[in-house]
Amino acid sequence: MISTQRVYILLALCVLFWSGNFIIGRYVNEDIEAIELSFFRWLFTLVFLLPTLLYIDIKKTLSAIKNNFLILIILSFLGITLFNTIVYLALKTTTATNALLINSITPILILILSYFILKAKISKLQITGITLSTIGVIFLVLKGDFTNLLFIKFQDGDLWILVSSLTWAIYSVLLKFKPKELSHLELFVSLVFLGFILILPFYFYQGYTIDREITLIKEQWHIFLYVSIFPSILSFYFWHIGVDTISAAKTGQFAHLMPLFGSILAFIFLNERLDSYHIAGAVMIALGIYLSLFLKKKINE
Repeated sequence: MISTQRVYILLALCVLFWSGNFIIGRYVNEDIEAIELSFFRWLFTLVFLLPTLLYIDIKKTLSAIKNNFLILIILSFLGITLFNTIVYLALKTTTATNALLINSITPILILILSYFILKAKISKLQITGITLSTIGVIFLVLKGDFTNLLFIKFQDGDLWILVSSLTWAIYSVLLKFKPKELSHLELFVSLVFLGFILILPFYFYQGYTIDREITLIKEQWHIFLYVSIFPSILSFYFWHIGVDTISAAKTGQFAHLMPLFGSILAFIFLNERLDSYHIAGAVMIALGIYLSLFLKKKINE
């Protein structure tokens, strides 16, 4: 059994890799179509997962897929086929500021869905912590000036980001109903395989030529390499461990780290400056996570 402290570290890494995925999605939005980026992301992921077939019980996995086909199809469609394709589509027509602001509702959506679907209890400390973290995210995104809300212009992609947030929230909550007989690795391999199959009709419908796709792979292989290894294999695996170990609601709180990590990555790779509002927002996010995850445990002890 993985220790709770280790799970927190894995979830922080998970969100860090996803933050990089958002930056890349925005960076290549004019060079790679959303469905192409999603298709090659999971194609590369499947290739990298091939060696894992030597370490999983294939017969048991196939039996679990057959016996739990409906829930696995739903999970693979939401988490693999739909979520990231919608994110990449949204990043073509919305700003990073809007995307981060809207995406910050994901932990709240997970908490609400957990309450109604899983009948999970919500403590006052959790509500306080998530509220504080959300304010910290908004403060970070608005650069420390809430009057900037008056100047935000919502675009077509904003609705898609909202849909993607709801998609991921539903996926995270429904993970509770995953087949118990599958290990984390067996579940992930199953979801990627089924999700990739579901992507195929959307991809082939676009009618891309072989020459175009070969050229795309040659020019953007490093992009596909990153999105297949870090935000796909590692992040999905870490997120599943989190949901399974500390619950979907608590795991969802780590999504508030995305704009913070995004700011740091922008500082490192895009030469953007770090200001005082970054620090203030980070403090509120960290305090909110502490209240919702750690304080109650300390009080009980």
